[in-house]
Amino acid sequence: MKFKPANNIQDLQYFGEFGGVNPSISDSSTYTFLSAKTMFDTFEGNADGCYLYSRHSSPSNLYLGEALAAMEGTETATVTASGMGAITPVLLQLCTSGEHIVSSRTIYGGTYAFLKNFAPRMGIATSFVDITKLDRVEAAITSKTKVLYCESVSNPLLEVADIKNLAQLAKKHGLKLVVDNTFSPLSVSPAKLGADVVIHSLTKFINGSSDTVGGVVCGSQDFIDQLRNVNDGAAMLLGSTMDSLRSASVLKNLRTLHIRMQQHSHNAMYLATQFEKDGLRTVYPGLKSHPSHSLFKSMMNDKYGFGGMMTIDVGSLEKANELMELMQECNLGYLAVSLGFYKTLFSAPGSSTSSEIPEDEQAEMGLSDGLIRFSIGLDADIERTYKMMKKCMIELNILETELV
Repeated sequence: MKFKPANNIQDLQYFGEFGGVNPSISDSSTYTFLSAKTMFDTFEGNADGCYLYSRHSSPSNLYLGEALAAMEGTETATVTASGMGAITPVLLQLCTSGEHIVSSRTIYGGTYAFLKNFAPRMGIATSFVDITKLDRVEAAITSKTKVLYCESVSNPLLEVADIKNLAQLAKKHGLKLVVDNTFSPLSVSPAKLGADVVIHSLTKFINGSSDTVGGVVCGSQDFIDQLRNVNDGAAMLLGSTMDSLRSASVLKNLRTLHIRMQQHSHNAMYLATQFEKDGLRTVYPGLKSHPSHSLFKSMMNDKYGFGGMMTIDVGSLEKANELMELMQECNLGYLAVSLGFYKTLFSAPGSSTSSEIPEDEQAEMGLSDGLIRFSIGLDADIERTYKMMKKCMIELNILETELV
C-alpha cells in the first residue's frame, strides 16, 4: 500500500482542554507534581504523561512532534527552535571525538559551515562528496565513519539523493543515514525509503508563512529518547527548545501543507517548463532534462509534485542582482533568503545562503555567480506571473525581445 502522508496528518485528532477544535496551548515553563516521587520518576523518564520543564518537553511540542512523525512515518519526533537546532544535536548525538561523517557537498550553507568549521573543534571530521555518485560515497567511508548525511533535494543545486541505495550503503557499513527533507515535505518520505533520521527546518514549507523559526527531528523512539535524555541528550542539553506558542502555530499551518505543496509544485513546474523553452539554463527535478528526474519520480508520493524550488542561471551576479531587484519592484516576489512563503522568494545563493562555502568549492560543485534560486509562491495565475517575469528578463537583455 502506498504511503499517504497527508492522510496521516488528517487522521490526527486533538481536543482542547475545554473541547476546543485546536489543542490547548501549554503556556508554562515548569509543571507541578502532587508527589515528590512522581517528580523523581519524571526526571528518570519513567512517568508517562507527566511534564517536568518545557526545555525537556511540553504538551504543545509533543502534539506537533506527533503530527510530524505521522507525516514522515517514524515512531516519534522532537521539535526544536530552528532547523540548525535540529541538525546539530543529531550529528553531535551520533558522533564523538575522533569519528567521521560523509556528507553531500551541496547542502545548506549553515550545515556546511557547522561540519567544515565547527565540528572539527570537537574532533569530528567530514568528507564532502557528490552524493549522486554512490561509488564516491562508499569510497569516502572509513572505519571511523558514523553518519551519512544528505538532503533529499539539495540546497541550492537541487541534486536528488538516491535515498534507498544510500540507506542500503549505510546499513552495509553500520552507519546512520540522516536526511534533511526540508525542500520536499510530503513529496518524498525518506524514512519509508530507509533513512534512520529525517530532519526539517519547519521555518520553510511546513509552516509556510515566514513568521516562525523551527525544526524537527523524526526518528525511532530510542533515538529521540537519547536526544531528550536529561543527562547526555544533545537536544536537551544544548537547549534548542521550541516555544509552545510557536508549536501551536506551526501545527495549525501543517493542516494545509498538502494544499500548499500541490500549488507550489504546480507553479514551479509551469515556470520551469516555460523558462527552459525560452532557452534559460533551468534546473527543476520535474523537468526531463534534470539528471535525476526519473529517480525523483521513483521516490515521490502521489499528488505533491516535484516541489517549489527551482533555479535559473542568468550568466553573472550583476545580471542576477538586477533581475531580482526589478522583479521585486514589479511585485513578483521578494529578494530574500528562505523558502516556502506564499509569495515567491529569490536570492543568489553564492552570495547569500551558500556564502559560507568558499568560492573555489562553489565553482567545483557548479554553483555559478549567475545562479538565482527561486522558492515559487502560491500565485493563483501563474501564467500572468510568467509573462511579467519574462518582461523583466527582456528589459534586462537576459532574453531577447520576441518578434511579433
